[in-house]
Amino acid sequence: MKSPISPYQPVLLRLLHSAIALLVFAALITGFMVYDRFDKRFGTLNLPIVPNTQGIHGTISLTFLVLLPIFALYCFHIGSRRLVQAQSLIQLKDFNKPIWWVSLQRLTNTIMLLSATFAVITGRMMKEEWLPSEELNHAWYIGHLIAWLLMIVGIVMHLLMSAKVGGLPLLLSIYNWTIHAEDMPKSWFKSFKLKPSSKTLFIVEILVISGIAIAFVLPALSPQ
Repeated sequence: MKSPISPYQPVLLRLLHSAIALLVFAALITGFMVYDRFDKRFGTLNLPIVPNTQGIHGTISLTFLVLLPIFALYCFHIGSRRLVQAQSLIQLKDFNKPIWWVSLQRLTNTIMLLSATFAVITGRMMKEEWLPSEELNHAWYIGHLIAWLLMIVGIVMHLLMSAKVGGLPLLLSIYNWTIHAEDMPKSWFKSFKLKPSSKTLFIVEILVISGIAIAFVLPALSPQ
């Protein structure tokens, strides 16, 4: 029987969420180290210089890009109830009611997917020599900074909304590694729905999946 105190999270979600979270935080940390070494115009911590920080950040970000479409497909076709719904914007009118917080959480999760897509597109279009050469005003670099700022705000909002909606049990449930019978791999895709739950979510999915595809393809098409 599932505990009414700690919400049940499917093991596939736990695996994907944990991997994505780890990569996001690693990318944020190494990305800030790159910024702190070469940019500093918005403030600095004067961190010690780590050799090849750009290469480390690039490797982490590429791994994130490879995993992102898998996570996105899970979100849109299995975990869609955690994303914006057809009535979400209308429900945001019910200020401070439980449905308002749930709708805000769903909106936050959706915006984070869009921000992650923007981050991988802008990151892939950057040139490694820009920052060492103090070329700090390229549109792709500025866009990348904005994307990760949105990701930081999104993470904070995600944690706050999760704490408000489900409290500490919900926050910890994603890292509860209890295994149920329905957690076996053969059951992972039983709830997969090919058709999006709403037109709104279908539009968001098109933006995210096409954006990820662009992140893979566009660097190869851009002039060297």
